[in-house]
Amino acid sequence: MKAEFHKGNRERLYAKLPSGSLLVMFSGEEITKTNDEYYPFFADRSFVYLTGLECKEAVLLAAKDAEGSVEERIYILPPDAFAERWTGVRVKPYEATEISGAEDIRSNEKFETDFRALANSGNYGHLYLDLFRINAKDIDRPAQRFLNYVQQQVPFFTIGNANALVRELRLIKQPCEIEALRQAEKITKAGIVAMMEASKPGMYEYQYKAEFDRALGQFGPKGPGFPSIISAGKNNFCIHYYSYQGQAQDGDMVLNDVGAQWDNLITDVSRGWPCNGKYSEKQKLLFNCALETSNHMFSIVKPGMEMKEVDAEIRRYNCEQLKQAGVLKSYDEIGTYMWHGGAHHIGYDVHDVVKTPETIAPGMAFCIDVGIYHEEWGIGFRLEDNCLVTENGCENLSGDIPRTIEDIEAVMN
Repeated sequence: MKAEFHKGNRERLYAKLPSGSLLVMFSGEEITKTNDEYYPFFADRSFVYLTGLECKEAVLLAAKDAEGSVEERIYILPPDAFAERWTGVRVKPYEATEISGAEDIRSNEKFETDFRALANSGNYGHLYLDLFRINAKDIDRPAQRFLNYVQQQVPFFTIGNANALVRELRLIKQPCEIEALRQAEKITKAGIVAMMEASKPGMYEYQYKAEFDRALGQFGPKGPGFPSIISAGKNNFCIHYYSYQGQAQDGDMVLNDVGAQWDNLITDVSRGWPCNGKYSEKQKLLFNCALETSNHMFSIVKPGMEMKEVDAEIRRYNCEQLKQAGVLKSYDEIGTYMWHGGAHHIGYDVHDVVKTPETIAPGMAFCIDVGIYHEEWGIGFRLEDNCLVTENGCENLSGDIPRTIEDIEAVMN
């Protein structure tokens, strides 16, 4: 993304802040894996959205005065020849400016002093931090620790949650984000087709994963946008399965829930196929129920539709398909075959952190996810595509990835 994108995002965020506010956003820290090893660093997605920077221990500090004027600074790790020899060159101030569009770049060693000066100036009564936690026990985060520090050292601030404001911004995708999603879909297609072409009875799940990773590796070093879910046979009945140890037996369905990333935008696509390349009659029956439901949803999603109706309609319509197929008799049984929701937003996170809207609007991007799990038949899969809401309807961004029985079998054979 160009610096103008990130700068524009910050300006839109600043416009939401009341006068007399400070905003502090953290990129995050490395997490210890074991002994002297660390997990690969993954910057906070909202920080990347606002700055474009993916370096550890960076901080965005913005001050909006009583007149509404904003002063912003970004703090990054200072040069360290010894550390850089071991773990790589750190981003330089001029590079941070080129990426973020922010002019004032400082060493993160100066952050605490600068913050205290602003806090004690008497000009600011509000402090906004990203306090989002999906797990209530997740308290060892930079923003949470900083909040504790503030409450002890400068306890007069009214605390606001910047996450709620950023969620509103991330909900509607801008043209450059949509183009990034389109590119990510093309890369995802390459990975899924590679798995389809290699598929055969006796193949292990880790071998499918290797095919997907190899295909994505031809487009850059980042790889999948999230941990790939790839399973076969009975393992398909674990919704989020990451073991990759199973072996596909002749006739087994292979399930994959995968996605590539481009410019930090992530896709989320699911396909299911028989490892031997030929759908059985029961597999055809269930797959076509999911396909008809998915096609129906892409024909009706449009601006003004209530977001909650997307999931409800997926379940209702799929129930009708399963009733016609003789799989169930009433809606009371749908939970036996549909185990999860049918829609979530995508973007900088695979389950994007956005403000859940009441009504659908142009520029929103979310998945249409139809999962069917028939344990008695040993068939479990999902058909998941990415929906971009347009001015008058919607577009299936992942529609070019083989999704019908005929197209999938043609690729595999």
